[in-house]
Amino acid sequence: MPSFAAQHSLFRAYDIRGSRQLFTDAFIHALGNAFAHLYQVQPSIHNENIDENSSQSTNEKTIVVVGHDVRDGSDSMAQIFADILSQHGLQVFQLGLVTTPMMIFWAEQYQGHGIIVTASHSAKDILGVKWLVNHISPSSADIQTLYQQLASYNSQNSSVKTNDQPVRYKQQQLPAKQVASAYSDAITQVFKQIYQPLNQTVEDNQPPSSKLDLVVVIDCMHGATSNIAKPLFARFCEQVITLNDTPNGDFPTGNPDPTEPQRLKQLQQSVLLHQADIGIAFDGDGDRLMVVDNRGKVVTPDHLLYLLAKIAVIERPQILKTSLTSAHVLFDIKCCHHLPKLISEIGATPVLSKTGSSLMRQQMQQSDGQIIFAGELSGHFIFNDSRFILYDDAMYAALRLLHWLAKPQRNEPTHTTNLAGIVKGLPVIVSTADHYLPLPKTIANDCSIVQQLARFCQYLQQLVHATSTAIIEQLDPQAVVACAPSLCMCSQQSQSTTLEQAQTLLPVSTKLSCIDGVRLDFARGFGVLRQSNTSQNLTVRFAGDSIDDLIDIQTRFAALCRPFNKTLAMQILAIVAE
Repeated sequence: MPSFAAQHSLFRAYDIRGSRQLFTDAFIHALGNAFAHLYQVQPSIHNENIDENSSQSTNEKTIVVVGHDVRDGSDSMAQIFADILSQHGLQVFQLGLVTTPMMIFWAEQYQGHGIIVTASHSAKDILGVKWLVNHISPSSADIQTLYQQLASYNSQNSSVKTNDQPVRYKQQQLPAKQVASAYSDAITQVFKQIYQPLNQTVEDNQPPSSKLDLVVVIDCMHGATSNIAKPLFARFCEQVITLNDTPNGDFPTGNPDPTEPQRLKQLQQSVLLHQADIGIAFDGDGDRLMVVDNRGKVVTPDHLLYLLAKIAVIERPQILKTSLTSAHVLFDIKCCHHLPKLISEIGATPVLSKTGSSLMRQQMQQSDGQIIFAGELSGHFIFNDSRFILYDDAMYAALRLLHWLAKPQRNEPTHTTNLAGIVKGLPVIVSTADHYLPLPKTIANDCSIVQQLARFCQYLQQLVHATSTAIIEQLDPQAVVACAPSLCMCSQQSQSTTLEQAQTLLPVSTKLSCIDGVRLDFARGFGVLRQSNTSQNLTVRFAGDSIDDLIDIQTRFAALCRPFNKTLAMQILAIVAE
């Protein structure tokens, strides 16, 4: 029986993803059987969208929807999963080529079970799988548990053969037109609810009688949004121009990742060429969004997150507006230092979160509607106002932005569709990109560089706060004090610093967060260093109100890291601003 030890690296924090060479036939079949077992042991949860008298009633069978992205091999893997699930007595609805949010939408129409074969924004030689169980994305622990179960399934022996046991339920291939239209109709309903006159009711799925007076350019990057983006956006906008809208798993224009540096050059040029109001880019599976303003400039994810959060807060249903509790907005630890203040100014409570859209979704599902919106620097944005699926749907988020731009709010008399003008009114951010650095090697019993840095910063902060009281006058600022490495029992080095140096590195007003790596917020900027959840790298980002502030913060982080790893300190100093 295969052990699948080589495939362990595929089971990551949020999904299964990695080199297509590791997706062997034996592994794919074993994974399909593991999914079948996973869904078989789930309790059947009835969904009000299904007719009690329908042959699709959830109390008769477990229903799983299955889709795939454009990558070579994704469709065949999805077919294998569908075959295995149906052989195990599960009802399968095949969706064909869809975005991940579309799979989620269709799963929500039944019992909240779904699988999509996708590697999202990764390169063409990468394959992957995402899934949903009872409306919930898997946690890191769930993903590791699924890996452990692989050993229980041998694709040669444990797979149910159709000639040994009859298929209980046949698979159903849903027509592509039906898959897209139901999804588009549901989005249409959202905007009819938000913008309809108070004396009218929502009666059908017809698009608005008057379209948004906007010229929109969309870059599909040859991904899963290619077939759906133009007809969907044409429902709402006067003029829609699409780029790279032919599904192509070779991704001839580059990786389907709109956050990569220089990746939006074609979109920027097209916005200027067509004198468009906005440019929009989606990643390979349609859950990441990036935006270009009417002057051809990329809107920073920090600013985009704020604008979408503002829309979520302003347009939240009346029942949520009258709630006694404040609306909360989540933003991940890599977002800039201006966000908390900006979010507070729109009447919401800013909440710093670990990186990971699946983690954010789980927090939102457990918040009883208090968390109205969540966003990540990587372009994942989630609305939680009970109008649509609770998922990071890039097309839906883009449409919320377009409607807000074109339809001024009652409390915003100076509202403008000039996106560049709106962004110009926001605080200036001078920042580096979300930069990847090699993860420094440590000996087996040593703490990671992130753990050592966290302990160092915690120690320095305690020291600075202690010496900021009246007793500081009794201390010599040049006195040598023990450095954090001596507090870490597994550290192989003993370092030292002075009170004066400690106060310079971490002034009294510095805010330290260690919920996900190390984040330091200074008076005029911030920095973050954390271990990536999806690769053996450190991710770092620095931002300031000016280039001098940015350099100052990088210098502080380099000084903090130097006692543990001089190479890392040099790499931090070498990072340049965007």
